[in-house]
Amino acid sequence: MEDPQWRLDVETGLIPGITCLCSPHSDDRPDGMEIDTVVIHSISLPPGEFETDAINDLFLGCLDVTSHPYFQTIPSLRVSSHFLIDREGRLIQYVPVTRRAWHAGVSSFHGRERVNDFSVGIELIGSDDHPFTELQYAALVYLIRSLRASFPKITTERIVGHSEIAPGRKTDPGPFFRWKHFKAQLREV
Repeated sequence: MEDPQWRLDVETGLIPGITCLCSPHSDDRPDGMEIDTVVIHSISLPPGEFETDAINDLFLGCLDVTSHPYFQTIPSLRVSSHFLIDREGRLIQYVPVTRRAWHAGVSSFHGRERVNDFSVGIELIGSDDHPFTELQYAALVYLIRSLRASFPKITTERIVGHSEIAPGRKTDPGPFFRWKHFKAQLREV
């Protein structure tokens, strides 16, 4: 994948040129809160299907719960993420990084509760049962490169999976996420 030159605008919290669908499922970060963590998630909706439409609808609060039986199990779910990377490495933004996305839920990292307060959430379309694509890894590396340019406290050690900050409650990005492969690519860029 050629470097897409994603550059975060720290004033708006957006990456110019990237589609932002602007989720209502976000709010202000606590005053003075520094971003120093990235949480990697995986999502498929319904489970095992890798299209973006239902994910977009979920994050935008307009999921038609009658369109699939699984959706009837999540009718009042209010979640979002800052970014989504699809299977082809395309990026969608839902929440400016200057705002708090609702991606981590009940969570803790290094003794700090409420990980949403100080993190950026990145969803990869995938599941616990499927490998991620090389295009997704490449896009993730470029996105984190852009985030680090604005938030240098995001070290490699502060890039974690949802399962790490919500153990026992969450499993994503799952056993098929190749952490060593990802971190090796991150060091090369």
